[in-house]
Amino acid sequence: MIQSILDYVVWSPDPAVFPGFDRIRWYSLLFALGFIISQQIVIHIFKQEGHDEKLVDRLTIYMVLATIIGARLGHVLFYEPAKYLSDPIEILKVWEGGLASHGAAIAILVALWLYVKKTPTQRYLWVVDRIVIVVAMTGALIRFGNLMNSEIGGKPTGSDNGFVYARQTEEILMTLNAPVEEVFAYKPESRANELKGNGKVPVDIDIVINKGRYEESNLRSTLESDVKYVLTQFGSSKKYLAEDPSTPLDYELKDQGDAYLATIHTYGIAKHPTQIYESLSYLVIFIILYGIWNKYKANVPDGFLLGLFLIAVFGMRFIWEFFKENQVDFEENLALNMGQSLSIPLVIGGIFLVIRALKVGSSNVQGTGS
Repeated sequence: MIQSILDYVVWSPDPAVFPGFDRIRWYSLLFALGFIISQQIVIHIFKQEGHDEKLVDRLTIYMVLATIIGARLGHVLFYEPAKYLSDPIEILKVWEGGLASHGAAIAILVALWLYVKKTPTQRYLWVVDRIVIVVAMTGALIRFGNLMNSEIGGKPTGSDNGFVYARQTEEILMTLNAPVEEVFAYKPESRANELKGNGKVPVDIDIVINKGRYEESNLRSTLESDVKYVLTQFGSSKKYLAEDPSTPLDYELKDQGDAYLATIHTYGIAKHPTQIYESLSYLVIFIILYGIWNKYKANVPDGFLLGLFLIAVFGMRFIWEFFKENQVDFEENLALNMGQSLSIPLVIGGIFLVIRALKVGSSNVQGTGS
């Protein structure tokens, strides 16, 4: 049965918060916002349990450095060691992407151990139990940042439901050998009858081209050759679009006075929006962990919240990896990808911590002593 045209989304947000000003991006903003909100929540937790809230400033520094350094080194060591070790300077280019949550998790645990060494009034597991609450919330914001960047997307859904990631194709089309002013991909309401239920869904792309001295005949030649090439031969187009390379370009060209409007009729591949899946998962985990702490506070056995965090976050990460595209080529030949392989020991560690905490009970859980 042909499904409604509303069943899929053509996704192409500007990764910059303010269009035309690329220095402030949604990913960076949400990343920073996660730490700002986390700091306020931890201050509240420290106050509620009678701890010096001034310690949160020092704790925040440890957390920020551990997250950035650990996530970067995690990606370098787990995913692309040959690339980065051959040119170590590339490791410093964090702004180009390449962060691994497993590396961040390990670094945070180490950083909190260093923090406690300088803060003898707090126990290690007591601190970690409180920190993982806000880590889950920050993780939800970071994954939403990945969505705004149109990165770390999912595999094809095989149906007419999902996201068609069009941002990279739009950016390539802006570089056509023509005075392109604007490119905009969208879901065409008029092509609902073209839905086949196979995951290849209609996508229209409007290209606004300044007329200038451009003759219509020359423009048509450019569109039919260059646009067809972009839609079929670029890696991003092969990944996100389903344009048939054996057919002529399907398009309309309209003269709008001082500009031409070319409307390209093509198809996209509906994919799982795994960034949303993960973001919502982490948000729910944050609510659960905070709810447990809010009800029991100091009576929560040491290590219990950390154990739940490891089981829930990396258990869900293991599941969602089945729906995500592999991040590097070598994962194609693996039964489990790197994200899943790294999640297994963390889930096992979480189970151990929960069992241990339940056995120990609530003895000595006032958050003081070494």
